[in-house]
Amino acid sequence: MSHSVDLWPVQASAHAGEVDLLIGSFGALVFALSAPVFLLLVVFAVRYRNGRRADRTHKFDRNIWLEVSWSIIPFLLIIGFFVWSTFLFSQLRRPPEDSFVINVVGKQWMWKFQHPSGAREIDELHVPVGTSVRLIMTSQDVIHSLYIPALRIKQDVLPGRYTSMWFEATRPGVYPLRCAEYCGAEHSRMIGRFVALSQADYSEWLETTGASRDLAAQGETLFRRFGCSGCHTPGSSVHAPSLAGLYGSPVPLSDGRVILADEQYIHDSILLPNRDVAAGYRPIMPTFANVLSEEEVMLLSAYIKSLGGAER
Repeated sequence: MSHSVDLWPVQASAHAGEVDLLIGSFGALVFALSAPVFLLLVVFAVRYRNGRRADRTHKFDRNIWLEVSWSIIPFLLIIGFFVWSTFLFSQLRRPPEDSFVINVVGKQWMWKFQHPSGAREIDELHVPVGTSVRLIMTSQDVIHSLYIPALRIKQDVLPGRYTSMWFEATRPGVYPLRCAEYCGAEHSRMIGRFVALSQADYSEWLETTGASRDLAAQGETLFRRFGCSGCHTPGSSVHAPSLAGLYGSPVPLSDGRVILADEQYIHDSILLPNRDVAAGYRPIMPTFANVLSEEEVMLLSAYIKSLGGAER
């Protein structure tokens, strides 16, 4: 049975084609600039290997434009590639507003994925093609790095912080998914599969997962189980901030700063409640750092986001 060997990963997104074009063009530029140097080294080494007498008196017939051009032209070309690569990088930092959000938790040594419908996966990520997908990621322990070669994207996943990246798969198939950051003894086994499906196949796959409640509903259960509703509901006797319309809104803090209530703010407010105290409130909220896992914090965040908020 013969096996084909791919010398270059397949392109499963539009971004992959743009990255390959950038790398190929830059490689061609490096070759064009360096090849004459090595070629002349060989020619001169052969032609002048025995040496000869040379007139070493100072010459004044310099061609200043020739000397400047071989420095300026490569410099401008390199600046052009810098602008091009910066544009591609900035695209990955501006996901579309209607992106399909999937939560990711890295842990020694596995990847955990949470879909909005409530479906969960370990070491496999199923996504629909033709849909912009945004991954919101954090780590349970050490630094990891989510790498999907077919999409040409990679992002570090950090403990205590949220990082994100987005993509739009264009080619159905099954592709490798890796951790690209050494994260411990079993790092080489922290691998998985990225599965791109058609819209119909993705809907069919969701039905097979058996998820009965979406992430927001699961987060609401945690919200009540851990007593959050005893302080953050309108009828509460405890003076605590309302969570309705919080997500994406500016929050004035007790120290005079104003911070945006994004995923990181919600995360820190649960695990590090005394770091950014809302103006007009006392720092009386207990920490849940040793109570909730990162997956449970994401569920609570999904519930809080479902309560409404500013357009982002």
